[in-house]
Amino acid sequence: MKFHSHMNIALTQAKLAADRGEIPVGAVIAGPAGVIAEAGNRTRELNDPTAHAEMLVIRAACAALGQERLTGYDLYVTLEPCPMCAAAISNARIARLYYGASDAKSGGVAQGPRIFAHSQCHHVPEIYDGIAAAASQDMLRRFFADRRR
Repeated sequence: MKFHSHMNIALTQAKLAADRGEIPVGAVIAGPAGVIAEAGNRTRELNDPTAHAEMLVIRAACAALGQERLTGYDLYVTLEPCPMCAAAISNARIARLYYGASDAKSGGVAQGPRIFAHSQCHHVPEIYDGIAAAASQDMLRRFFADRRR
């Protein structure tokens, strides 16, 4: 089976989030039939601290499929998921996690608490990092640089 990345769609969602004044993080869930959901951060817009791109895309995919598990589905996200999102990824039983930039400050996969390494973690997806990392990092740097001006 040939690998096909959907990170370009996640990057588009991150750009749309930035345009809304949100931290530019985008996410996509894809399965055998292709992309089933895409989202960008909306924490400020929705006044909801859980409205991270990953949480929104998991909710949308589950709603579209009419089920609470995403077994066999892939998640593409532009930034390493935080601990909250990593726990949701595990609970949703996502098969593969592809992410772009690492997050030394708030990451929960390879940084910080490393959620998938805990014995309480019921499901660990296959993890692939560094997918379009430079583009993801550049978008985040520009976003925060513009805020500091």
